[in-house]
Amino acid sequence: MLALPVVLALCAALANAASSVLQRRAAAADTPQAPAGTGAFLRGLRRLLHRPDWLGGVALLMLSALLQAWALAVGSLSLVQPLLATELLFTLIVGGLVFRRRPDRRTWLAFVALAVGLAVFLLSAAPVPGRTDATSRAWLMAGGVACCVVVLLVLVARTVRGAARAALLGLASAVSFATTAALLKETVGRLRLGPGAMFAHWSPYATAAVGLVAFLLLQSALGAGSLAASQPALTLGDALTSVALGWALFEESVQLGPRMVPEAIGIVLIGAGSIGLANAPSVGRGWDTPSEGHPPDTHLPMRHN
Repeated sequence: MLALPVVLALCAALANAASSVLQRRAAAADTPQAPAGTGAFLRGLRRLLHRPDWLGGVALLMLSALLQAWALAVGSLSLVQPLLATELLFTLIVGGLVFRRRPDRRTWLAFVALAVGLAVFLLSAAPVPGRTDATSRAWLMAGGVACCVVVLLVLVARTVRGAARAALLGLASAVSFATTAALLKETVGRLRLGPGAMFAHWSPYATAAVGLVAFLLLQSALGAGSLAASQPALTLGDALTSVALGWALFEESVQLGPRMVPEAIGIVLIGAGSIGLANAPSVGRGWDTPSEGHPPDTHLPMRHN
């Protein structure tokens, strides 16, 4: 049974990565100059709606959401969310194939660090599934703590600039994304009672609302500083917050004691791999352009689940 959520989570990460690449290729090929104003934006969006690669990217994004929901329905939050960090790996691999840019040696080393870190952390932690839904009291306490943490991080971020602000907003976004995943698990956990009972519950609507907040915080983090500043906080923050929420809400458990040493090593490797990928020349200017004649652009945007 453990294999199914692992495969589903990896497939969700791959679908999300492929979605990013296809939508980026469509946008880069269709908008050679940055749009200015609402009218230009709407015209650009109308053109994208006629591009098969952009529509394919949207379809893959929807598939990714379904796969993530399925993975959360059959697996623990502590297992599924850390595995979604592999989107970083898949984005560069798929993007390298689409844009014909081969990752350099430094990028491959970052790949290995992130992949090994995830494997070491998950094998050492060995997350054990718990409940399929949480009690109202657990949600009130865990949700309240998560909300306070996000608000505090945003308030502190307003007092700083540059990399520090990007990291704090990235961490706030990570906590929000992990909370969104927990809400999604709550939603799909109630599907066993029937679609009517699921949609009568508050969790589907809270999932949409918190997901929107997470998305907006992610955009703020990316706009506040470099990807190298925000990505490690996003990757590690999502994974660790998911483990904490899995324990607090769904009574999931991870191995502690002597296993905390390899778990810490895994976390360090995940952080190092995230920093390496964010700083890799492979994601520099011009990497994600479809042809040599196209003006160089910024790095390939990566969504976080």
